Amino acid sequence: MRSAIIAARTLLPKGFPVSRLFALALLFPLLAFGQAYPSKPIRLVCPFPPAGAVDIASRASAHELTRILGQPVTVENKPGAGGNLGGAEVARAAPDGYTLLMTTSGIQAINPALYAKMPFDPNKDLVPVAPLVSLNNVLVLHPSVPAKSVKEVIALAKSQPGKWTYASSGNGTSIHMSGAMFTQMTGVDMLHIPYKGSGPAVTDLLGGQVHMMFDNIPSSLPHIKSGKLRALATTGAKRDPALPDLPTMAEAGVPGYESGVWFGLSVPAGTPKDVIQRLNAAAVQVTKAPEFIKRMTDLGYNIIPGTPEDMANMLKAELTRWPPIVKASGAKID
Repeated sequence: MRSAIIAARTLLPKGFPVSRLFALALLFPLLAFGQAYPSKPIRLVCPFPPAGAVDIASRASAHELTRILGQPVTVENKPGAGGNLGGAEVARAAPDGYTLLMTTSGIQAINPALYAKMPFDPNKDLVPVAPLVSLNNVLVLHPSVPAKSVKEVIALAKSQPGKWTYASSGNGTSIHMSGAMFTQMTGVDMLHIPYKGSGPAVTDLLGGQVHMMFDNIPSSLPHIKSGKLRALATTGAKRDPALPDLPTMAEAGVPGYESGVWFGLSVPAGTPKDVIQRLNAAAVQVTKAPEFIKRMTDLGYNIIPGTPEDMANMLKAELTRWPPIVKASGAKID
């Protein structure tokens, strides 16, 4: 307090009322805090393993945030339980803007319906900062499957119920839910084969141990380009820039189908609004950075800048869409 009063005196004319001087002195620490943020390194928790889609987006974002904010932004991988472990760690962190989460629409909307016991409430214990990128999935088949369109896949599955398999990166993942949505909307009976991650699933798909998969575009893109996998359609509302010649699932014969995942920054509930605004402004700058745009779009990501309110509205839409699909799929994790 004494140092704040001395600082105030040096900036004000002689004879300034002492009562007002004390009031200004009380404001000095608050003003200093607002101007100083961030004044130390920031942790960006990635709730999934290294080298995956969320990790790639986290590291690209951290690189730009470090430049924009003037403080090191370090990615820490805290994988487990479909993102719940990392999410819970951030939810319990101090709400001061120095611990961020690279959250996903799956953590926010699928996990609460999938897990019987959540270690935190992602929609109460976290607050949105900014959306960053989205990913569509792509329906890919092993070349041995005798179908060259989505309609042919549907006809094939209906002619031989239970014979055809689709892989996923695990029960309840967005990749699994894309497949579950397809079977529910088309009425086909296909066998779901869950794996521990997209990598092992794609490996078995390439080897012909499973027939098809709704995979994240970045994971399957090299195999599509090499001809090792046959791509039939993407899952977004519009054609994906990474595969512009492919129709959407809706165009290919499943009206109303739309599935994918998006990633964005969130912070612990109670974080000051001015800190959230500062982080949002920085995140918007990230989505406009040429290096970030090129790196992400080359890998099949879509850039989605937005406000905290935009992200909150996106969450509301996901919470309407996914719980019924999770319930109908029968997927449940204790």
